Amino acid sequence: MTLIDPTQESAASAFAHLAVELHDATGVEETIDAVVQFALQALRCTYAGVALTARGSRPEIAAVTDPVVAEVYELQLGKQNGPLVTAMRERRPVLIRDTLADVRWPEWAAKVATLGVRSVLDVPLATSRTVGVLGLYSPDPDAFAADDEAVAHILARHASVALASARHEETMAQAIDARKLVGQAMGILMERFDIDGDRAFAVLKRYSQDTNTKLRDVAQQLIDTRKLP
Repeated sequence: MTLIDPTQESAASAFAHLAVELHDATGVEETIDAVVQFALQALRCTYAGVALTARGSRPEIAAVTDPVVAEVYELQLGKQNGPLVTAMRERRPVLIRDTLADVRWPEWAAKVATLGVRSVLDVPLATSRTVGVLGLYSPDPDAFAADDEAVAHILARHASVALASARHEETMAQAIDARKLVGQAMGILMERFDIDGDRAFAVLKRYSQDTNTKLRDVAQQLIDTRKLP
């Protein structure tokens, strides 16, 4: 794939192909991989990465095309300060034309410049809420033109919907799996102690609360060891 000009008909074809790839991806990891690989091929970036929001904790580094991107991320996530953090919090793109000249995050920018990264474009991935950030990086100053920004925005919109869908499907699959485990554990208790389903569930729930352990994990332990925690 060559660099995409968003004003050309070929851009629509390229993004249509991407939409199919994202739809066919089997999970969050595969979806993210498709996004960063598309970015490398279609934009003027040498490196790309995706960081995802994580409920109750710092963002998760979900994909990087080179170890240098992980370093760029870690330099921000540790102090919760930098363009990626800003893009995620404020749901707006952040462009750094040259890390040697940018004054918004001077300490971070100076360290990133020593890694060989001069241009940075962080684009939020968001639907009704922020899903994460797509980061694009180049060793050249002023690498991202207006067309690159336009393509990055379109890519981010496609990626946001695909990632939200993939996350939802994984959450649903985990919920179904948890219900199956709880059902199996209830069956064990019902047979062993000759109790009904309501009582068996109450026992599992009490152990979950008393030990501050997820109900799914209590059920899994009972299935594996035939003992409650």
